[in-house]
Amino acid sequence: MKNIKFEVKLLFWKRKQKENQSYSLDKHNIPTHIAIIMDGNGRWAKKRGLPRTAGHAAGADNLVKIARHAYDLGVKCLTVYAFSTENWKRPEEEVTNLMNLCMKRLPQIVDLMEHRKVSVKFLGDRSRLPEPLVKMIEAEEARTEGFAQTGCYLNIALNYGGRDELVHAVSQIANEVKGNRLSPEQITEEVISSHLYTAHCPDPDLVLRPSGEIRISNFLLWQSAYSEFYYDNILWPDFSEQDLEKAICTYQGRNRRFGGV
Repeated sequence: MKNIKFEVKLLFWKRKQKENQSYSLDKHNIPTHIAIIMDGNGRWAKKRGLPRTAGHAAGADNLVKIARHAYDLGVKCLTVYAFSTENWKRPEEEVTNLMNLCMKRLPQIVDLMEHRKVSVKFLGDRSRLPEPLVKMIEAEEARTEGFAQTGCYLNIALNYGGRDELVHAVSQIANEVKGNRLSPEQITEEVISSHLYTAHCPDPDLVLRPSGEIRISNFLLWQSAYSEFYYDNILWPDFSEQDLEKAICTYQGRNRRFGGV
């Protein structure tokens, strides 16, 4: 058992050493869709003796910077995990502050996307969100829906959970079968994908998680079946444009076989 643990640690060390080597970005091989778990805001604030709300605000500012750079590099679709279905377990004051931060910062983010002709979509169950926030989300989506023809999207996952999304999709499909609009034999992977919140864009090529945590946290469970994953110890507010490029370079060095040889 000790030998196995040592070999696993050695494997991860060698991979990290390889990823830390100098890199050169191939601008002809940019991932079409990048998904990001924006993690580490609270710890970023704690390290600086600041309230967690300051960390979330810094994380929102960093989203603007990283989104701008991603689209400049040629990324067509960016999906970010802003608030999960599990985040309601946090202290009420923090949740309230997060909702207020969304009300304040989301229009600014959409301003940037509108300027770049990027369509903004909000993924997740809106039934539990505050009504003013839901109205704002609907208005912001409408503001950029005309850009869908460009094929560029910013997906903001808000009160989103991968399992919850699958339950929602299965429920919709079951109703279609019940209403004789679909037969059980017609249910395919494509049908399921078409009922997900991300039906408008391809599955993510690359899923990033800064902050040092190495788990998927109920994010894009169906869509990430063949995504490449990249983890980094950098807390999200400190994740820079150069860190994004490094992640993409690591992605470019991998051989995606999709189950083949």
